[in-house]
Amino acid sequence: MSFNPFLAKPKKIESTIMNFKMLAPKPYNKDEVDPYTRVRCILMNGTEYEAVWSKHHLNRHCGNNDIRRAVGLIRNCEQQQQKLISALKPIDENILQTTLGYEQLAVDLTAILAQRQTNSFVKNALDFALLEDFDHLYRYANLLETDMGEHAEKYIGSYTEIMPGRPTVAHHRHPYDNIKKPISNMSADPITKCDVSIITAAEQQTMNYYMNLGAFYKNQKGREVYSEIAMVEEEHVSQYGSLIDPSMTMLDDLLMHEYIECYLYYSMYNDEIDAHIKQIWEMLFEQEISHLHFALELVHKYESKDWFDVIPGGDFPELIAFAPQKEYVRKILGETVCNTCNLENYCAVNKLPDNAHFFDYQKRAVKDVLTMPSHLVIENHIKQFKTDYRLEDKEHPVKSLRNRKEDNVEIGRVKK
Repeated sequence: MSFNPFLAKPKKIESTIMNFKMLAPKPYNKDEVDPYTRVRCILMNGTEYEAVWSKHHLNRHCGNNDIRRAVGLIRNCEQQQQKLISALKPIDENILQTTLGYEQLAVDLTAILAQRQTNSFVKNALDFALLEDFDHLYRYANLLETDMGEHAEKYIGSYTEIMPGRPTVAHHRHPYDNIKKPISNMSADPITKCDVSIITAAEQQTMNYYMNLGAFYKNQKGREVYSEIAMVEEEHVSQYGSLIDPSMTMLDDLLMHEYIECYLYYSMYNDEIDAHIKQIWEMLFEQEISHLHFALELVHKYESKDWFDVIPGGDFPELIAFAPQKEYVRKILGETVCNTCNLENYCAVNKLPDNAHFFDYQKRAVKDVLTMPSHLVIENHIKQFKTDYRLEDKEHPVKSLRNRKEDNVEIGRVKK
């Protein structure tokens, strides 16, 4: 059943302002929560972070104080929403335990979006980064057992497999290769417009988490793993952000952000199994309807446009519902694990010219591959447990990644 949020009757935006008691909800129990509830909380936290910072950018690039005050009101409300969602994480869930949720989100959300994508170029971008986030989950899961004696399935359940993807040492690319061709909001499918914004916000949240909290990890080797993977997340945010249509006006962009927030809260509400958190998604969805219509008033007043001029149709795309994506991930692993980037394009590393930017950057950033933190985290696990840590339903789809007593540092990185 379709839903058009522009046809909904909103509450006055002032009624969405929450008191501080509301910003301290009961957190989920880290030992009992369904992994996908944790994933939804991470996704919506990142969505609100993106919403807040996009409005700060508008504030810094707009000279009209009436617009800036109006946007400041929405931004203040969304700061409250972000604080509420962030507080759903319990105090006793440590940095690494939460990190597993970040990477599970990255894997399963990316796979969901890729499979419904109508734009082949956007699908290629999603498939490409999917295998890298999948490998990050594997590295962090090995760190968890080495440092804390815990198995990652305690936090991700049986929903997502844990095994090598494209090895992290192969992810370090020249910044030139992370800039892609943007879509056009005028011609792109509604799902494409939503998906590039959703995945940019989700990856940005991961990048920020690793940038800011990785240095608080309890030992040096873990700090270095976070630092290395945070640089890859910078690449992912650059890739996805470059897909967004840069020709939108600031108010078009504002309306699009509010529309996507409505869509995501509506999706989370329909997908949620935790009754307490489901009520929170419902409340925040109603608030976002108010924000959407308040933003629409600005579009009417200052650009003389209506919602259908910016978002034709208006009906929500197919809702996001989290479910295991194992077979799709295996398929993409088998088909594209050796891929890398060459400016706007993706190709097998064997097809890169010898003077490609990729090889030059690898020589400068990686130097001795056997000392890279993402490699050492696996080597240290093998030394301690005689094998790496995996959660596989069946044999790895890539033959060269089946050896559980050796970390492959060449696939997707070295021409053969």
